[in-house]
Amino acid sequence: MVFNFLKGQFIDVIEWLDDSRDTLVWRFERYGNNIMMGAKLTVREGQAAVFVHEGQMADIFGPGLYELQTNNMPIMTALQHWSHGFDSPFKSEIYFVNTRRFADLKWGTQNPIMLRDPEFGPIRLRAFGSYAIQVSEPGKFMTEIVGTDGDFTQDKITGQIRNIIVQKVSRVLAGSGVPALDMAANTKELSDVIREGIDPTMDEYGLDVVELYIENISLPPEVEKVLDQRTSMGIVGDLNKYTQFSAAQAMQNAAEGGGDNAMGAGLGMGMGMGMAQSMANTMGGMNQQPQGGQPGAAAPPPPPPPAQAAWHIAENGQTKGPFAVAQLQEMVAQGALTRETLVWTQGQEGWQKAGDTNALSQLFGATPPPPPPPPAG
Repeated sequence: MVFNFLKGQFIDVIEWLDDSRDTLVWRFERYGNNIMMGAKLTVREGQAAVFVHEGQMADIFGPGLYELQTNNMPIMTALQHWSHGFDSPFKSEIYFVNTRRFADLKWGTQNPIMLRDPEFGPIRLRAFGSYAIQVSEPGKFMTEIVGTDGDFTQDKITGQIRNIIVQKVSRVLAGSGVPALDMAANTKELSDVIREGIDPTMDEYGLDVVELYIENISLPPEVEKVLDQRTSMGIVGDLNKYTQFSAAQAMQNAAEGGGDNAMGAGLGMGMGMGMAQSMANTMGGMNQQPQGGQPGAAAPPPPPPPAQAAWHIAENGQTKGPFAVAQLQEMVAQGALTRETLVWTQGQEGWQKAGDTNALSQLFGATPPPPPPPPAG
């Protein structure tokens, strides 16, 4: 029992096996035991051991295996009064500092950043990303941040670092002059500027922000909605051509359904064009004073034009179409449609030659004959 008591009074092996993955500083628990001169100190890679004697920062040990003696503890030797000789035990608080890289820490703007965009004017932006920290100076980190905390985790410092990053992000984005639509292409440059801007503050804490990434810069939802509409308009381009394309597509889909659907598509196109013309005439009539009747009464709109027939072409055993008369006229001019081409439309009995149909024969009359051959030289 005496041997066990004496053994419990002295510490001869000092080490820390970290299995938490989030601890920055851990205090070696002595439970009132004395540390023997000549004790073994093991500091592993990614660690540093800091000795604090009577509230004063003493020696700092990097990775390695040490036998604690006066020759490798100069500061402790100067602070300790060795009244019983250099082999006497001593008491000191020992803190292990984790110097490895703590990665994948998150930051983000809680409130939008106000800035003046060259294209949109005053605008609000949100940004978020990730960063990594590393203890660069264990002694300064202990003095400025940790103090006497014996179990200091990353959660106790990441909130403060996050506030510093967000403050710098707001200043950099607001003063960059980069348009919001171009910021995605400049995230690396902006990240480097932000990291360099917070380095002086991190140095005061004994920390180093080794990585900082901007993962996303987003506009407010209402601005993104308007931007999407603007993008859609750019894709559509000429509205008149888009309307013609949509009408032709509807006719083709209806024709593929066959029968009444094709007739309905033709009637629908005619009615739609008639309604558009009627609306235009009505709007024009509202701005004009009627010639007869009561003042202010709008002139009745003209009746809608008749529906245009949809024509199909038989070529090489396949059916093409439907085509409007205007499209067939262009095909005649290009030589793609001749009098001998077989055509069909709703209500027609079987296929007929284009030149034999009353509705299309006039198209060929307006086409000049082929030019005469050049004179023999």
